[in-house]
Amino acid sequence: MLSLLSFSSFAQQKKWTLQKANQWYQKQGWLVGADFLPSTAINQLEMWQAATFDTLTINKELGMAAGIGMNVMRVYLHDLAWKDDAVGFKNRMNQFLAIAEKNKIKIIFCILDDCWNPEAKLGKQPDPKPGVHNSGWVRSPTMKIHDDPKAWGDLEKYVKDILISFKNDNRILLWDLYNEPGNNGYGLGSLALLKKMYEWAWAARPAQPLSTGVWFTEQPLINAYQIENSDVITFHNYGDTIELKKGLDTLIKFGRPVICTEYMARTNNSKFMTHLPIFKRYHVAAINWGLVSGKSNTIFPWGSKPGTPEPTIWFHDVFRKDGTPFNKEEVTFIKNITSSH
Repeated sequence: MLSLLSFSSFAQQKKWTLQKANQWYQKQGWLVGADFLPSTAINQLEMWQAATFDTLTINKELGMAAGIGMNVMRVYLHDLAWKDDAVGFKNRMNQFLAIAEKNKIKIIFCILDDCWNPEAKLGKQPDPKPGVHNSGWVRSPTMKIHDDPKAWGDLEKYVKDILISFKNDNRILLWDLYNEPGNNGYGLGSLALLKKMYEWAWAARPAQPLSTGVWFTEQPLINAYQIENSDVITFHNYGDTIELKKGLDTLIKFGRPVICTEYMARTNNSKFMTHLPIFKRYHVAAINWGLVSGKSNTIFPWGSKPGTPEPTIWFHDVFRKDGTPFNKEEVTFIKNITSSH
């Protein structure tokens, strides 16, 4: 009888009700921020490993964000950094959260990721390839682990440990369980791991909402699973205003809070000045890719070739390392639109 009751309780604790999700969102105010990687890190491992965990740069750059009215950052974790030193990794997460809180910034942690380089190694990370967008970013888990369900035991321990350790931490806004499942040609090959991620997260059931961002219309089965099982709906959109409105109109019909966790690619006509007023009107949280130009080379567009010179119009990012903005008018606009909410 106890096991049946436990199972029933587990089932009820899975996904938030519409009412709970919307009540939570109403308390947040309008959220505006960026996907954050310190300029001194090329990838998630360089950000989180003890030898290169750079609190000075993190504090400085989160201060830049706060200075223009940003109040949320989305930040990627990596399973190998946890596996190498779980206690130290969680201590560094705690230090990061303390710096964010000091700057009045809430954090969205992203746990798994299907994007960019298929393999990853601990230790010193590669130098950036000049001119190449995100040359050193690594998937989590690696392709080898992703493709072998028998090797997911450590992933399960990682996910549950992180979620349980921080399950009641009010400095964390949201858990983004899995970035762009199916990217890099994985397709439906990521659906099994995506389902496991939700199972593991439900078993931990943190107080914060759970989500994974809808990102690619040509994966309807993955999209449907994400929307059906997320507490709040998150999505990525690097299109122009027409594409953005189309996406918003589709997602808002589900009746849950909607948060854009990636947008802003200037040469794709995804810009602060065109898009933030739309997000504000729809009361949708807006998180752009990139804050400070650095080792990730995301001022360069997707597919940029080695040796590409600095573009006249940056693809992503807001500031140079010295704190000067790429576009002063842009920064003034962000400051003004965030101050009026």
